[in-house]
Amino acid sequence: MNPETIAPHGGHLINRIATPAETQEFKEKADALPRVQLDDRAFSDLVLIAIGGFSPLTGFMEQEDYETVVTDMRLANGLPWSIPITLSVTEEVAEPLKEGSWVRLDDPEGRFVGILELTQKYRYNKTHEVTNVYRTDDAKHPGVAVVYDQGSMNLAGPVWLLQRDPHPLFPKYQIDPIESRKMFLEKGWKTVVGFQTRNPVHRAHEYIQKCAMETVDGLFLHPLVGATKSDDIPADVRMRCYEILLENYYPQDRVILAINPAAMRYAGPREAIFHAIVRKNYGCTHFIVGRDHAGVGDYYGTYDAQHIFDEFKPEELGIVPMKFEHAFYCTRTQSMATTKTSPSKPEERIHLSGTKVREMLRRGELPPPEFSRPLVAAELARVMHQ
Repeated sequence: MNPETIAPHGGHLINRIATPAETQEFKEKADALPRVQLDDRAFSDLVLIAIGGFSPLTGFMEQEDYETVVTDMRLANGLPWSIPITLSVTEEVAEPLKEGSWVRLDDPEGRFVGILELTQKYRYNKTHEVTNVYRTDDAKHPGVAVVYDQGSMNLAGPVWLLQRDPHPLFPKYQIDPIESRKMFLEKGWKTVVGFQTRNPVHRAHEYIQKCAMETVDGLFLHPLVGATKSDDIPADVRMRCYEILLENYYPQDRVILAINPAAMRYAGPREAIFHAIVRKNYGCTHFIVGRDHAGVGDYYGTYDAQHIFDEFKPEELGIVPMKFEHAFYCTRTQSMATTKTSPSKPEERIHLSGTKVREMLRRGELPPPEFSRPLVAAELARVMHQ
């Protein structure tokens, strides 16, 4: 397989960025159109649809796709897809909108950013969605809370993004699927492993990434910079940590750092499938799935995010999951390891949770070098203790 032949999901890389002529036409009509203001997540979804990250989706899901995704993890045509991509609004917003008409989409700041060709509006069952997608109806779950807080009507249909603006914080790391595929090709990478993260990379992450890099041509380090939980470490801090790590501890020619503009759902196993499909659209052939991928709290079993891949035929997903055990620092062998490679007893293993590390940093303490590279820890401490 090489990036010329790794087909995007569904076989075709979608591009829903309006041409200059279309943008001009949309702008001329804008003032006369009904408008819907997108929240951070819906705006992220609009961008990812437009750049092809959510191929084969060309817009927000119609009811048939929505229902088969929620119940069966498949689009209506049978293609695997695990997370509903919907634009939810209140009944008051939906009521005057006519199916078959155009709707102006504004970003969270109120700027005109896109167009929806409204093909359908429909009610949906929130409890049914959250119990299927998140495996819980607990409103304390951050993904469930978003669904409960959003409107009860979904607006569906094809979308256009007016223009692809540079990311306000990370323009040089904004590498869209068409560009990442080109970069892999130029580097001669036939096999590329994607890594999803919303946290600074610590030694356990580094260990599994480098294990994966032993068997593929390149690593696509693809941190998510869309909306996350309020207690997650801010994206600009995380990006600086990735830069420090790559400058000092990785071979420069075998890693590409790029941002994923998606919002975090915290849907555990289903989001692991979703993250893999998105990375396939970016041109990855392999995807790292670690312990409790995209999980939160105690809602998911430790390796549920790996087991869910067994529910699909490999050729259906078209990307190879690389499943890793929980890594730790082994004091006996004095190296990073997992239970597959270490003879140690539990008391000989050092692993800290992200929560514990955040608490240490807030107290001005550095995580131990067995957990975090000193240069990265120092940067985290500097920022977190301000």
